[in-house]
Amino acid sequence: MLKLICRSILLPALVCLSTLPVRAAFDFNANCLKAYRSVFDLKLANARAYLNTERKLRPGNDMIPLLENYIDYFDLLSSDSKKDFDVLKGNKSRRLDRLEDADSSSPYYLFAQAEINLQWALIRGRFGEYFNAAMEIRKANALLRENKKKFPDFPLNNKGLGLIDAVLGSMPDGTLKSALSVVGIKGNTRRGIDMMERLASTVSKTPYEAFYEETAFYYTYVLADVVRDPAAYAKTIKYTAQIADSSLLRAYLQAYVAIKTGHSDKAITFLKERPRGGAYEPFPYLDYLEGVALLNKLDLSAENAFERFLTTNKGVNYIKDANLRLGWIALIRNQPKVYSGFAGKAKSQGFTYIDKDKQAQNEAGGPTPDRVLLQARLLSDGGFTNRAAQLLQQKSAADFGTSKDRTEFAYRLGRIAEDTGKDQAAIEHYRTALQTGRNLPAYFAANAALRLGKIFENAGDKQKAKEAYESCIALKNHEYESSIEGEAKSGLKRLVR
Repeated sequence: MLKLICRSILLPALVCLSTLPVRAAFDFNANCLKAYRSVFDLKLANARAYLNTERKLRPGNDMIPLLENYIDYFDLLSSDSKKDFDVLKGNKSRRLDRLEDADSSSPYYLFAQAEINLQWALIRGRFGEYFNAAMEIRKANALLRENKKKFPDFPLNNKGLGLIDAVLGSMPDGTLKSALSVVGIKGNTRRGIDMMERLASTVSKTPYEAFYEETAFYYTYVLADVVRDPAAYAKTIKYTAQIADSSLLRAYLQAYVAIKTGHSDKAITFLKERPRGGAYEPFPYLDYLEGVALLNKLDLSAENAFERFLTTNKGVNYIKDANLRLGWIALIRNQPKVYSGFAGKAKSQGFTYIDKDKQAQNEAGGPTPDRVLLQARLLSDGGFTNRAAQLLQQKSAADFGTSKDRTEFAYRLGRIAEDTGKDQAAIEHYRTALQTGRNLPAYFAANAALRLGKIFENAGDKQKAKEAYESCIALKNHEYESSIEGEAKSGLKRLVR
């Protein structure tokens, strides 16, 4: 799940505040502040220019290596380039070596080193370097905890500590979690979320207000992508309202959370109105997001967005998924041969560093999707529940020829019923999906059990919720197994509080 933060947690922290006292070599002056703000607008060329000016005027300023790392970090997150990653990752040790000689009496001394380690951990997760990422997370965690003991009133420690706790506490079993368990790192999701929420709610009222955008980004991203808080969209809109319209990261965050929470129409608006111009760093992933949002409402002009992404993308992720979605567009147009061509590309092109591409490759290798179920799936994901219901209302399980399609039919009806507040009908449909699909590799049965657990938990029926979560965990060898099982385990933990 590190990928989940990696793909868009696009920030860790340190900045330059002219309102802060200057401590030895950590000089938070105007050049540094302008460089930092340019980074968060994704105007990286401007950030480099401000930093070059600072380097000429005050080469001993130890904010320089930290801000250099910010620029590399966002460069890689926006480009997703493995080639650039292999070149730039050598900068880490040089910057840490310099910071070790900085002013150890400053609260930024350990903090800066922790931030650099955490940034590289997040980047490594995008390219499968899980053991190195685990070691860097352990180092960042230790540095931040030590800094919190030395400077208990320094609030910025809670940004990294909260992020580490929230993400690791929710992380499903897998390569990264295994690596972290070896080095003795565990998380606490509730504690992490509480730390981040407090910081997001208070930092703008302190001398550290320049860190607000970064804090809000971390907090709302984790709500949507890690803990899947039902209020994630509303909180994202609330906390991003204070971020300047010139920030491309603001548009990204709003659109990403909108798509994750079933507000695809809003995501399209955010992406259409995003700031543009030559000063901004290329960010092809935003074209991919636009394609997802458009396709979720069955707007087949999504084809143009996916083609732009594949043409301009220099990275390694989402290639398989974009090709599969182009295939879905062909299938919706009733062009099965064209679908087969794109399915072939989804299998042969791109990489499988992230779950989206792993899933795309698996789906491309399976049977051709049922057109009606595919459209209902997209509409439901996009928040167009009534349209999805209209597609399925004339259908019955007998209309579908395979166990997989009958299971998905029941699952889709369950999602529609749940989304429209009809919990009893949702329970019946989910139970059908669980029964018919428990031995299939598709994820529908496991996710049906997970959603049953959440319905019962919200209703206060702890025993039925426990049974549902345990049923979910007992299902093995299905799609998204680690993430679905991780959510079910988190549900069981909540029940014993």
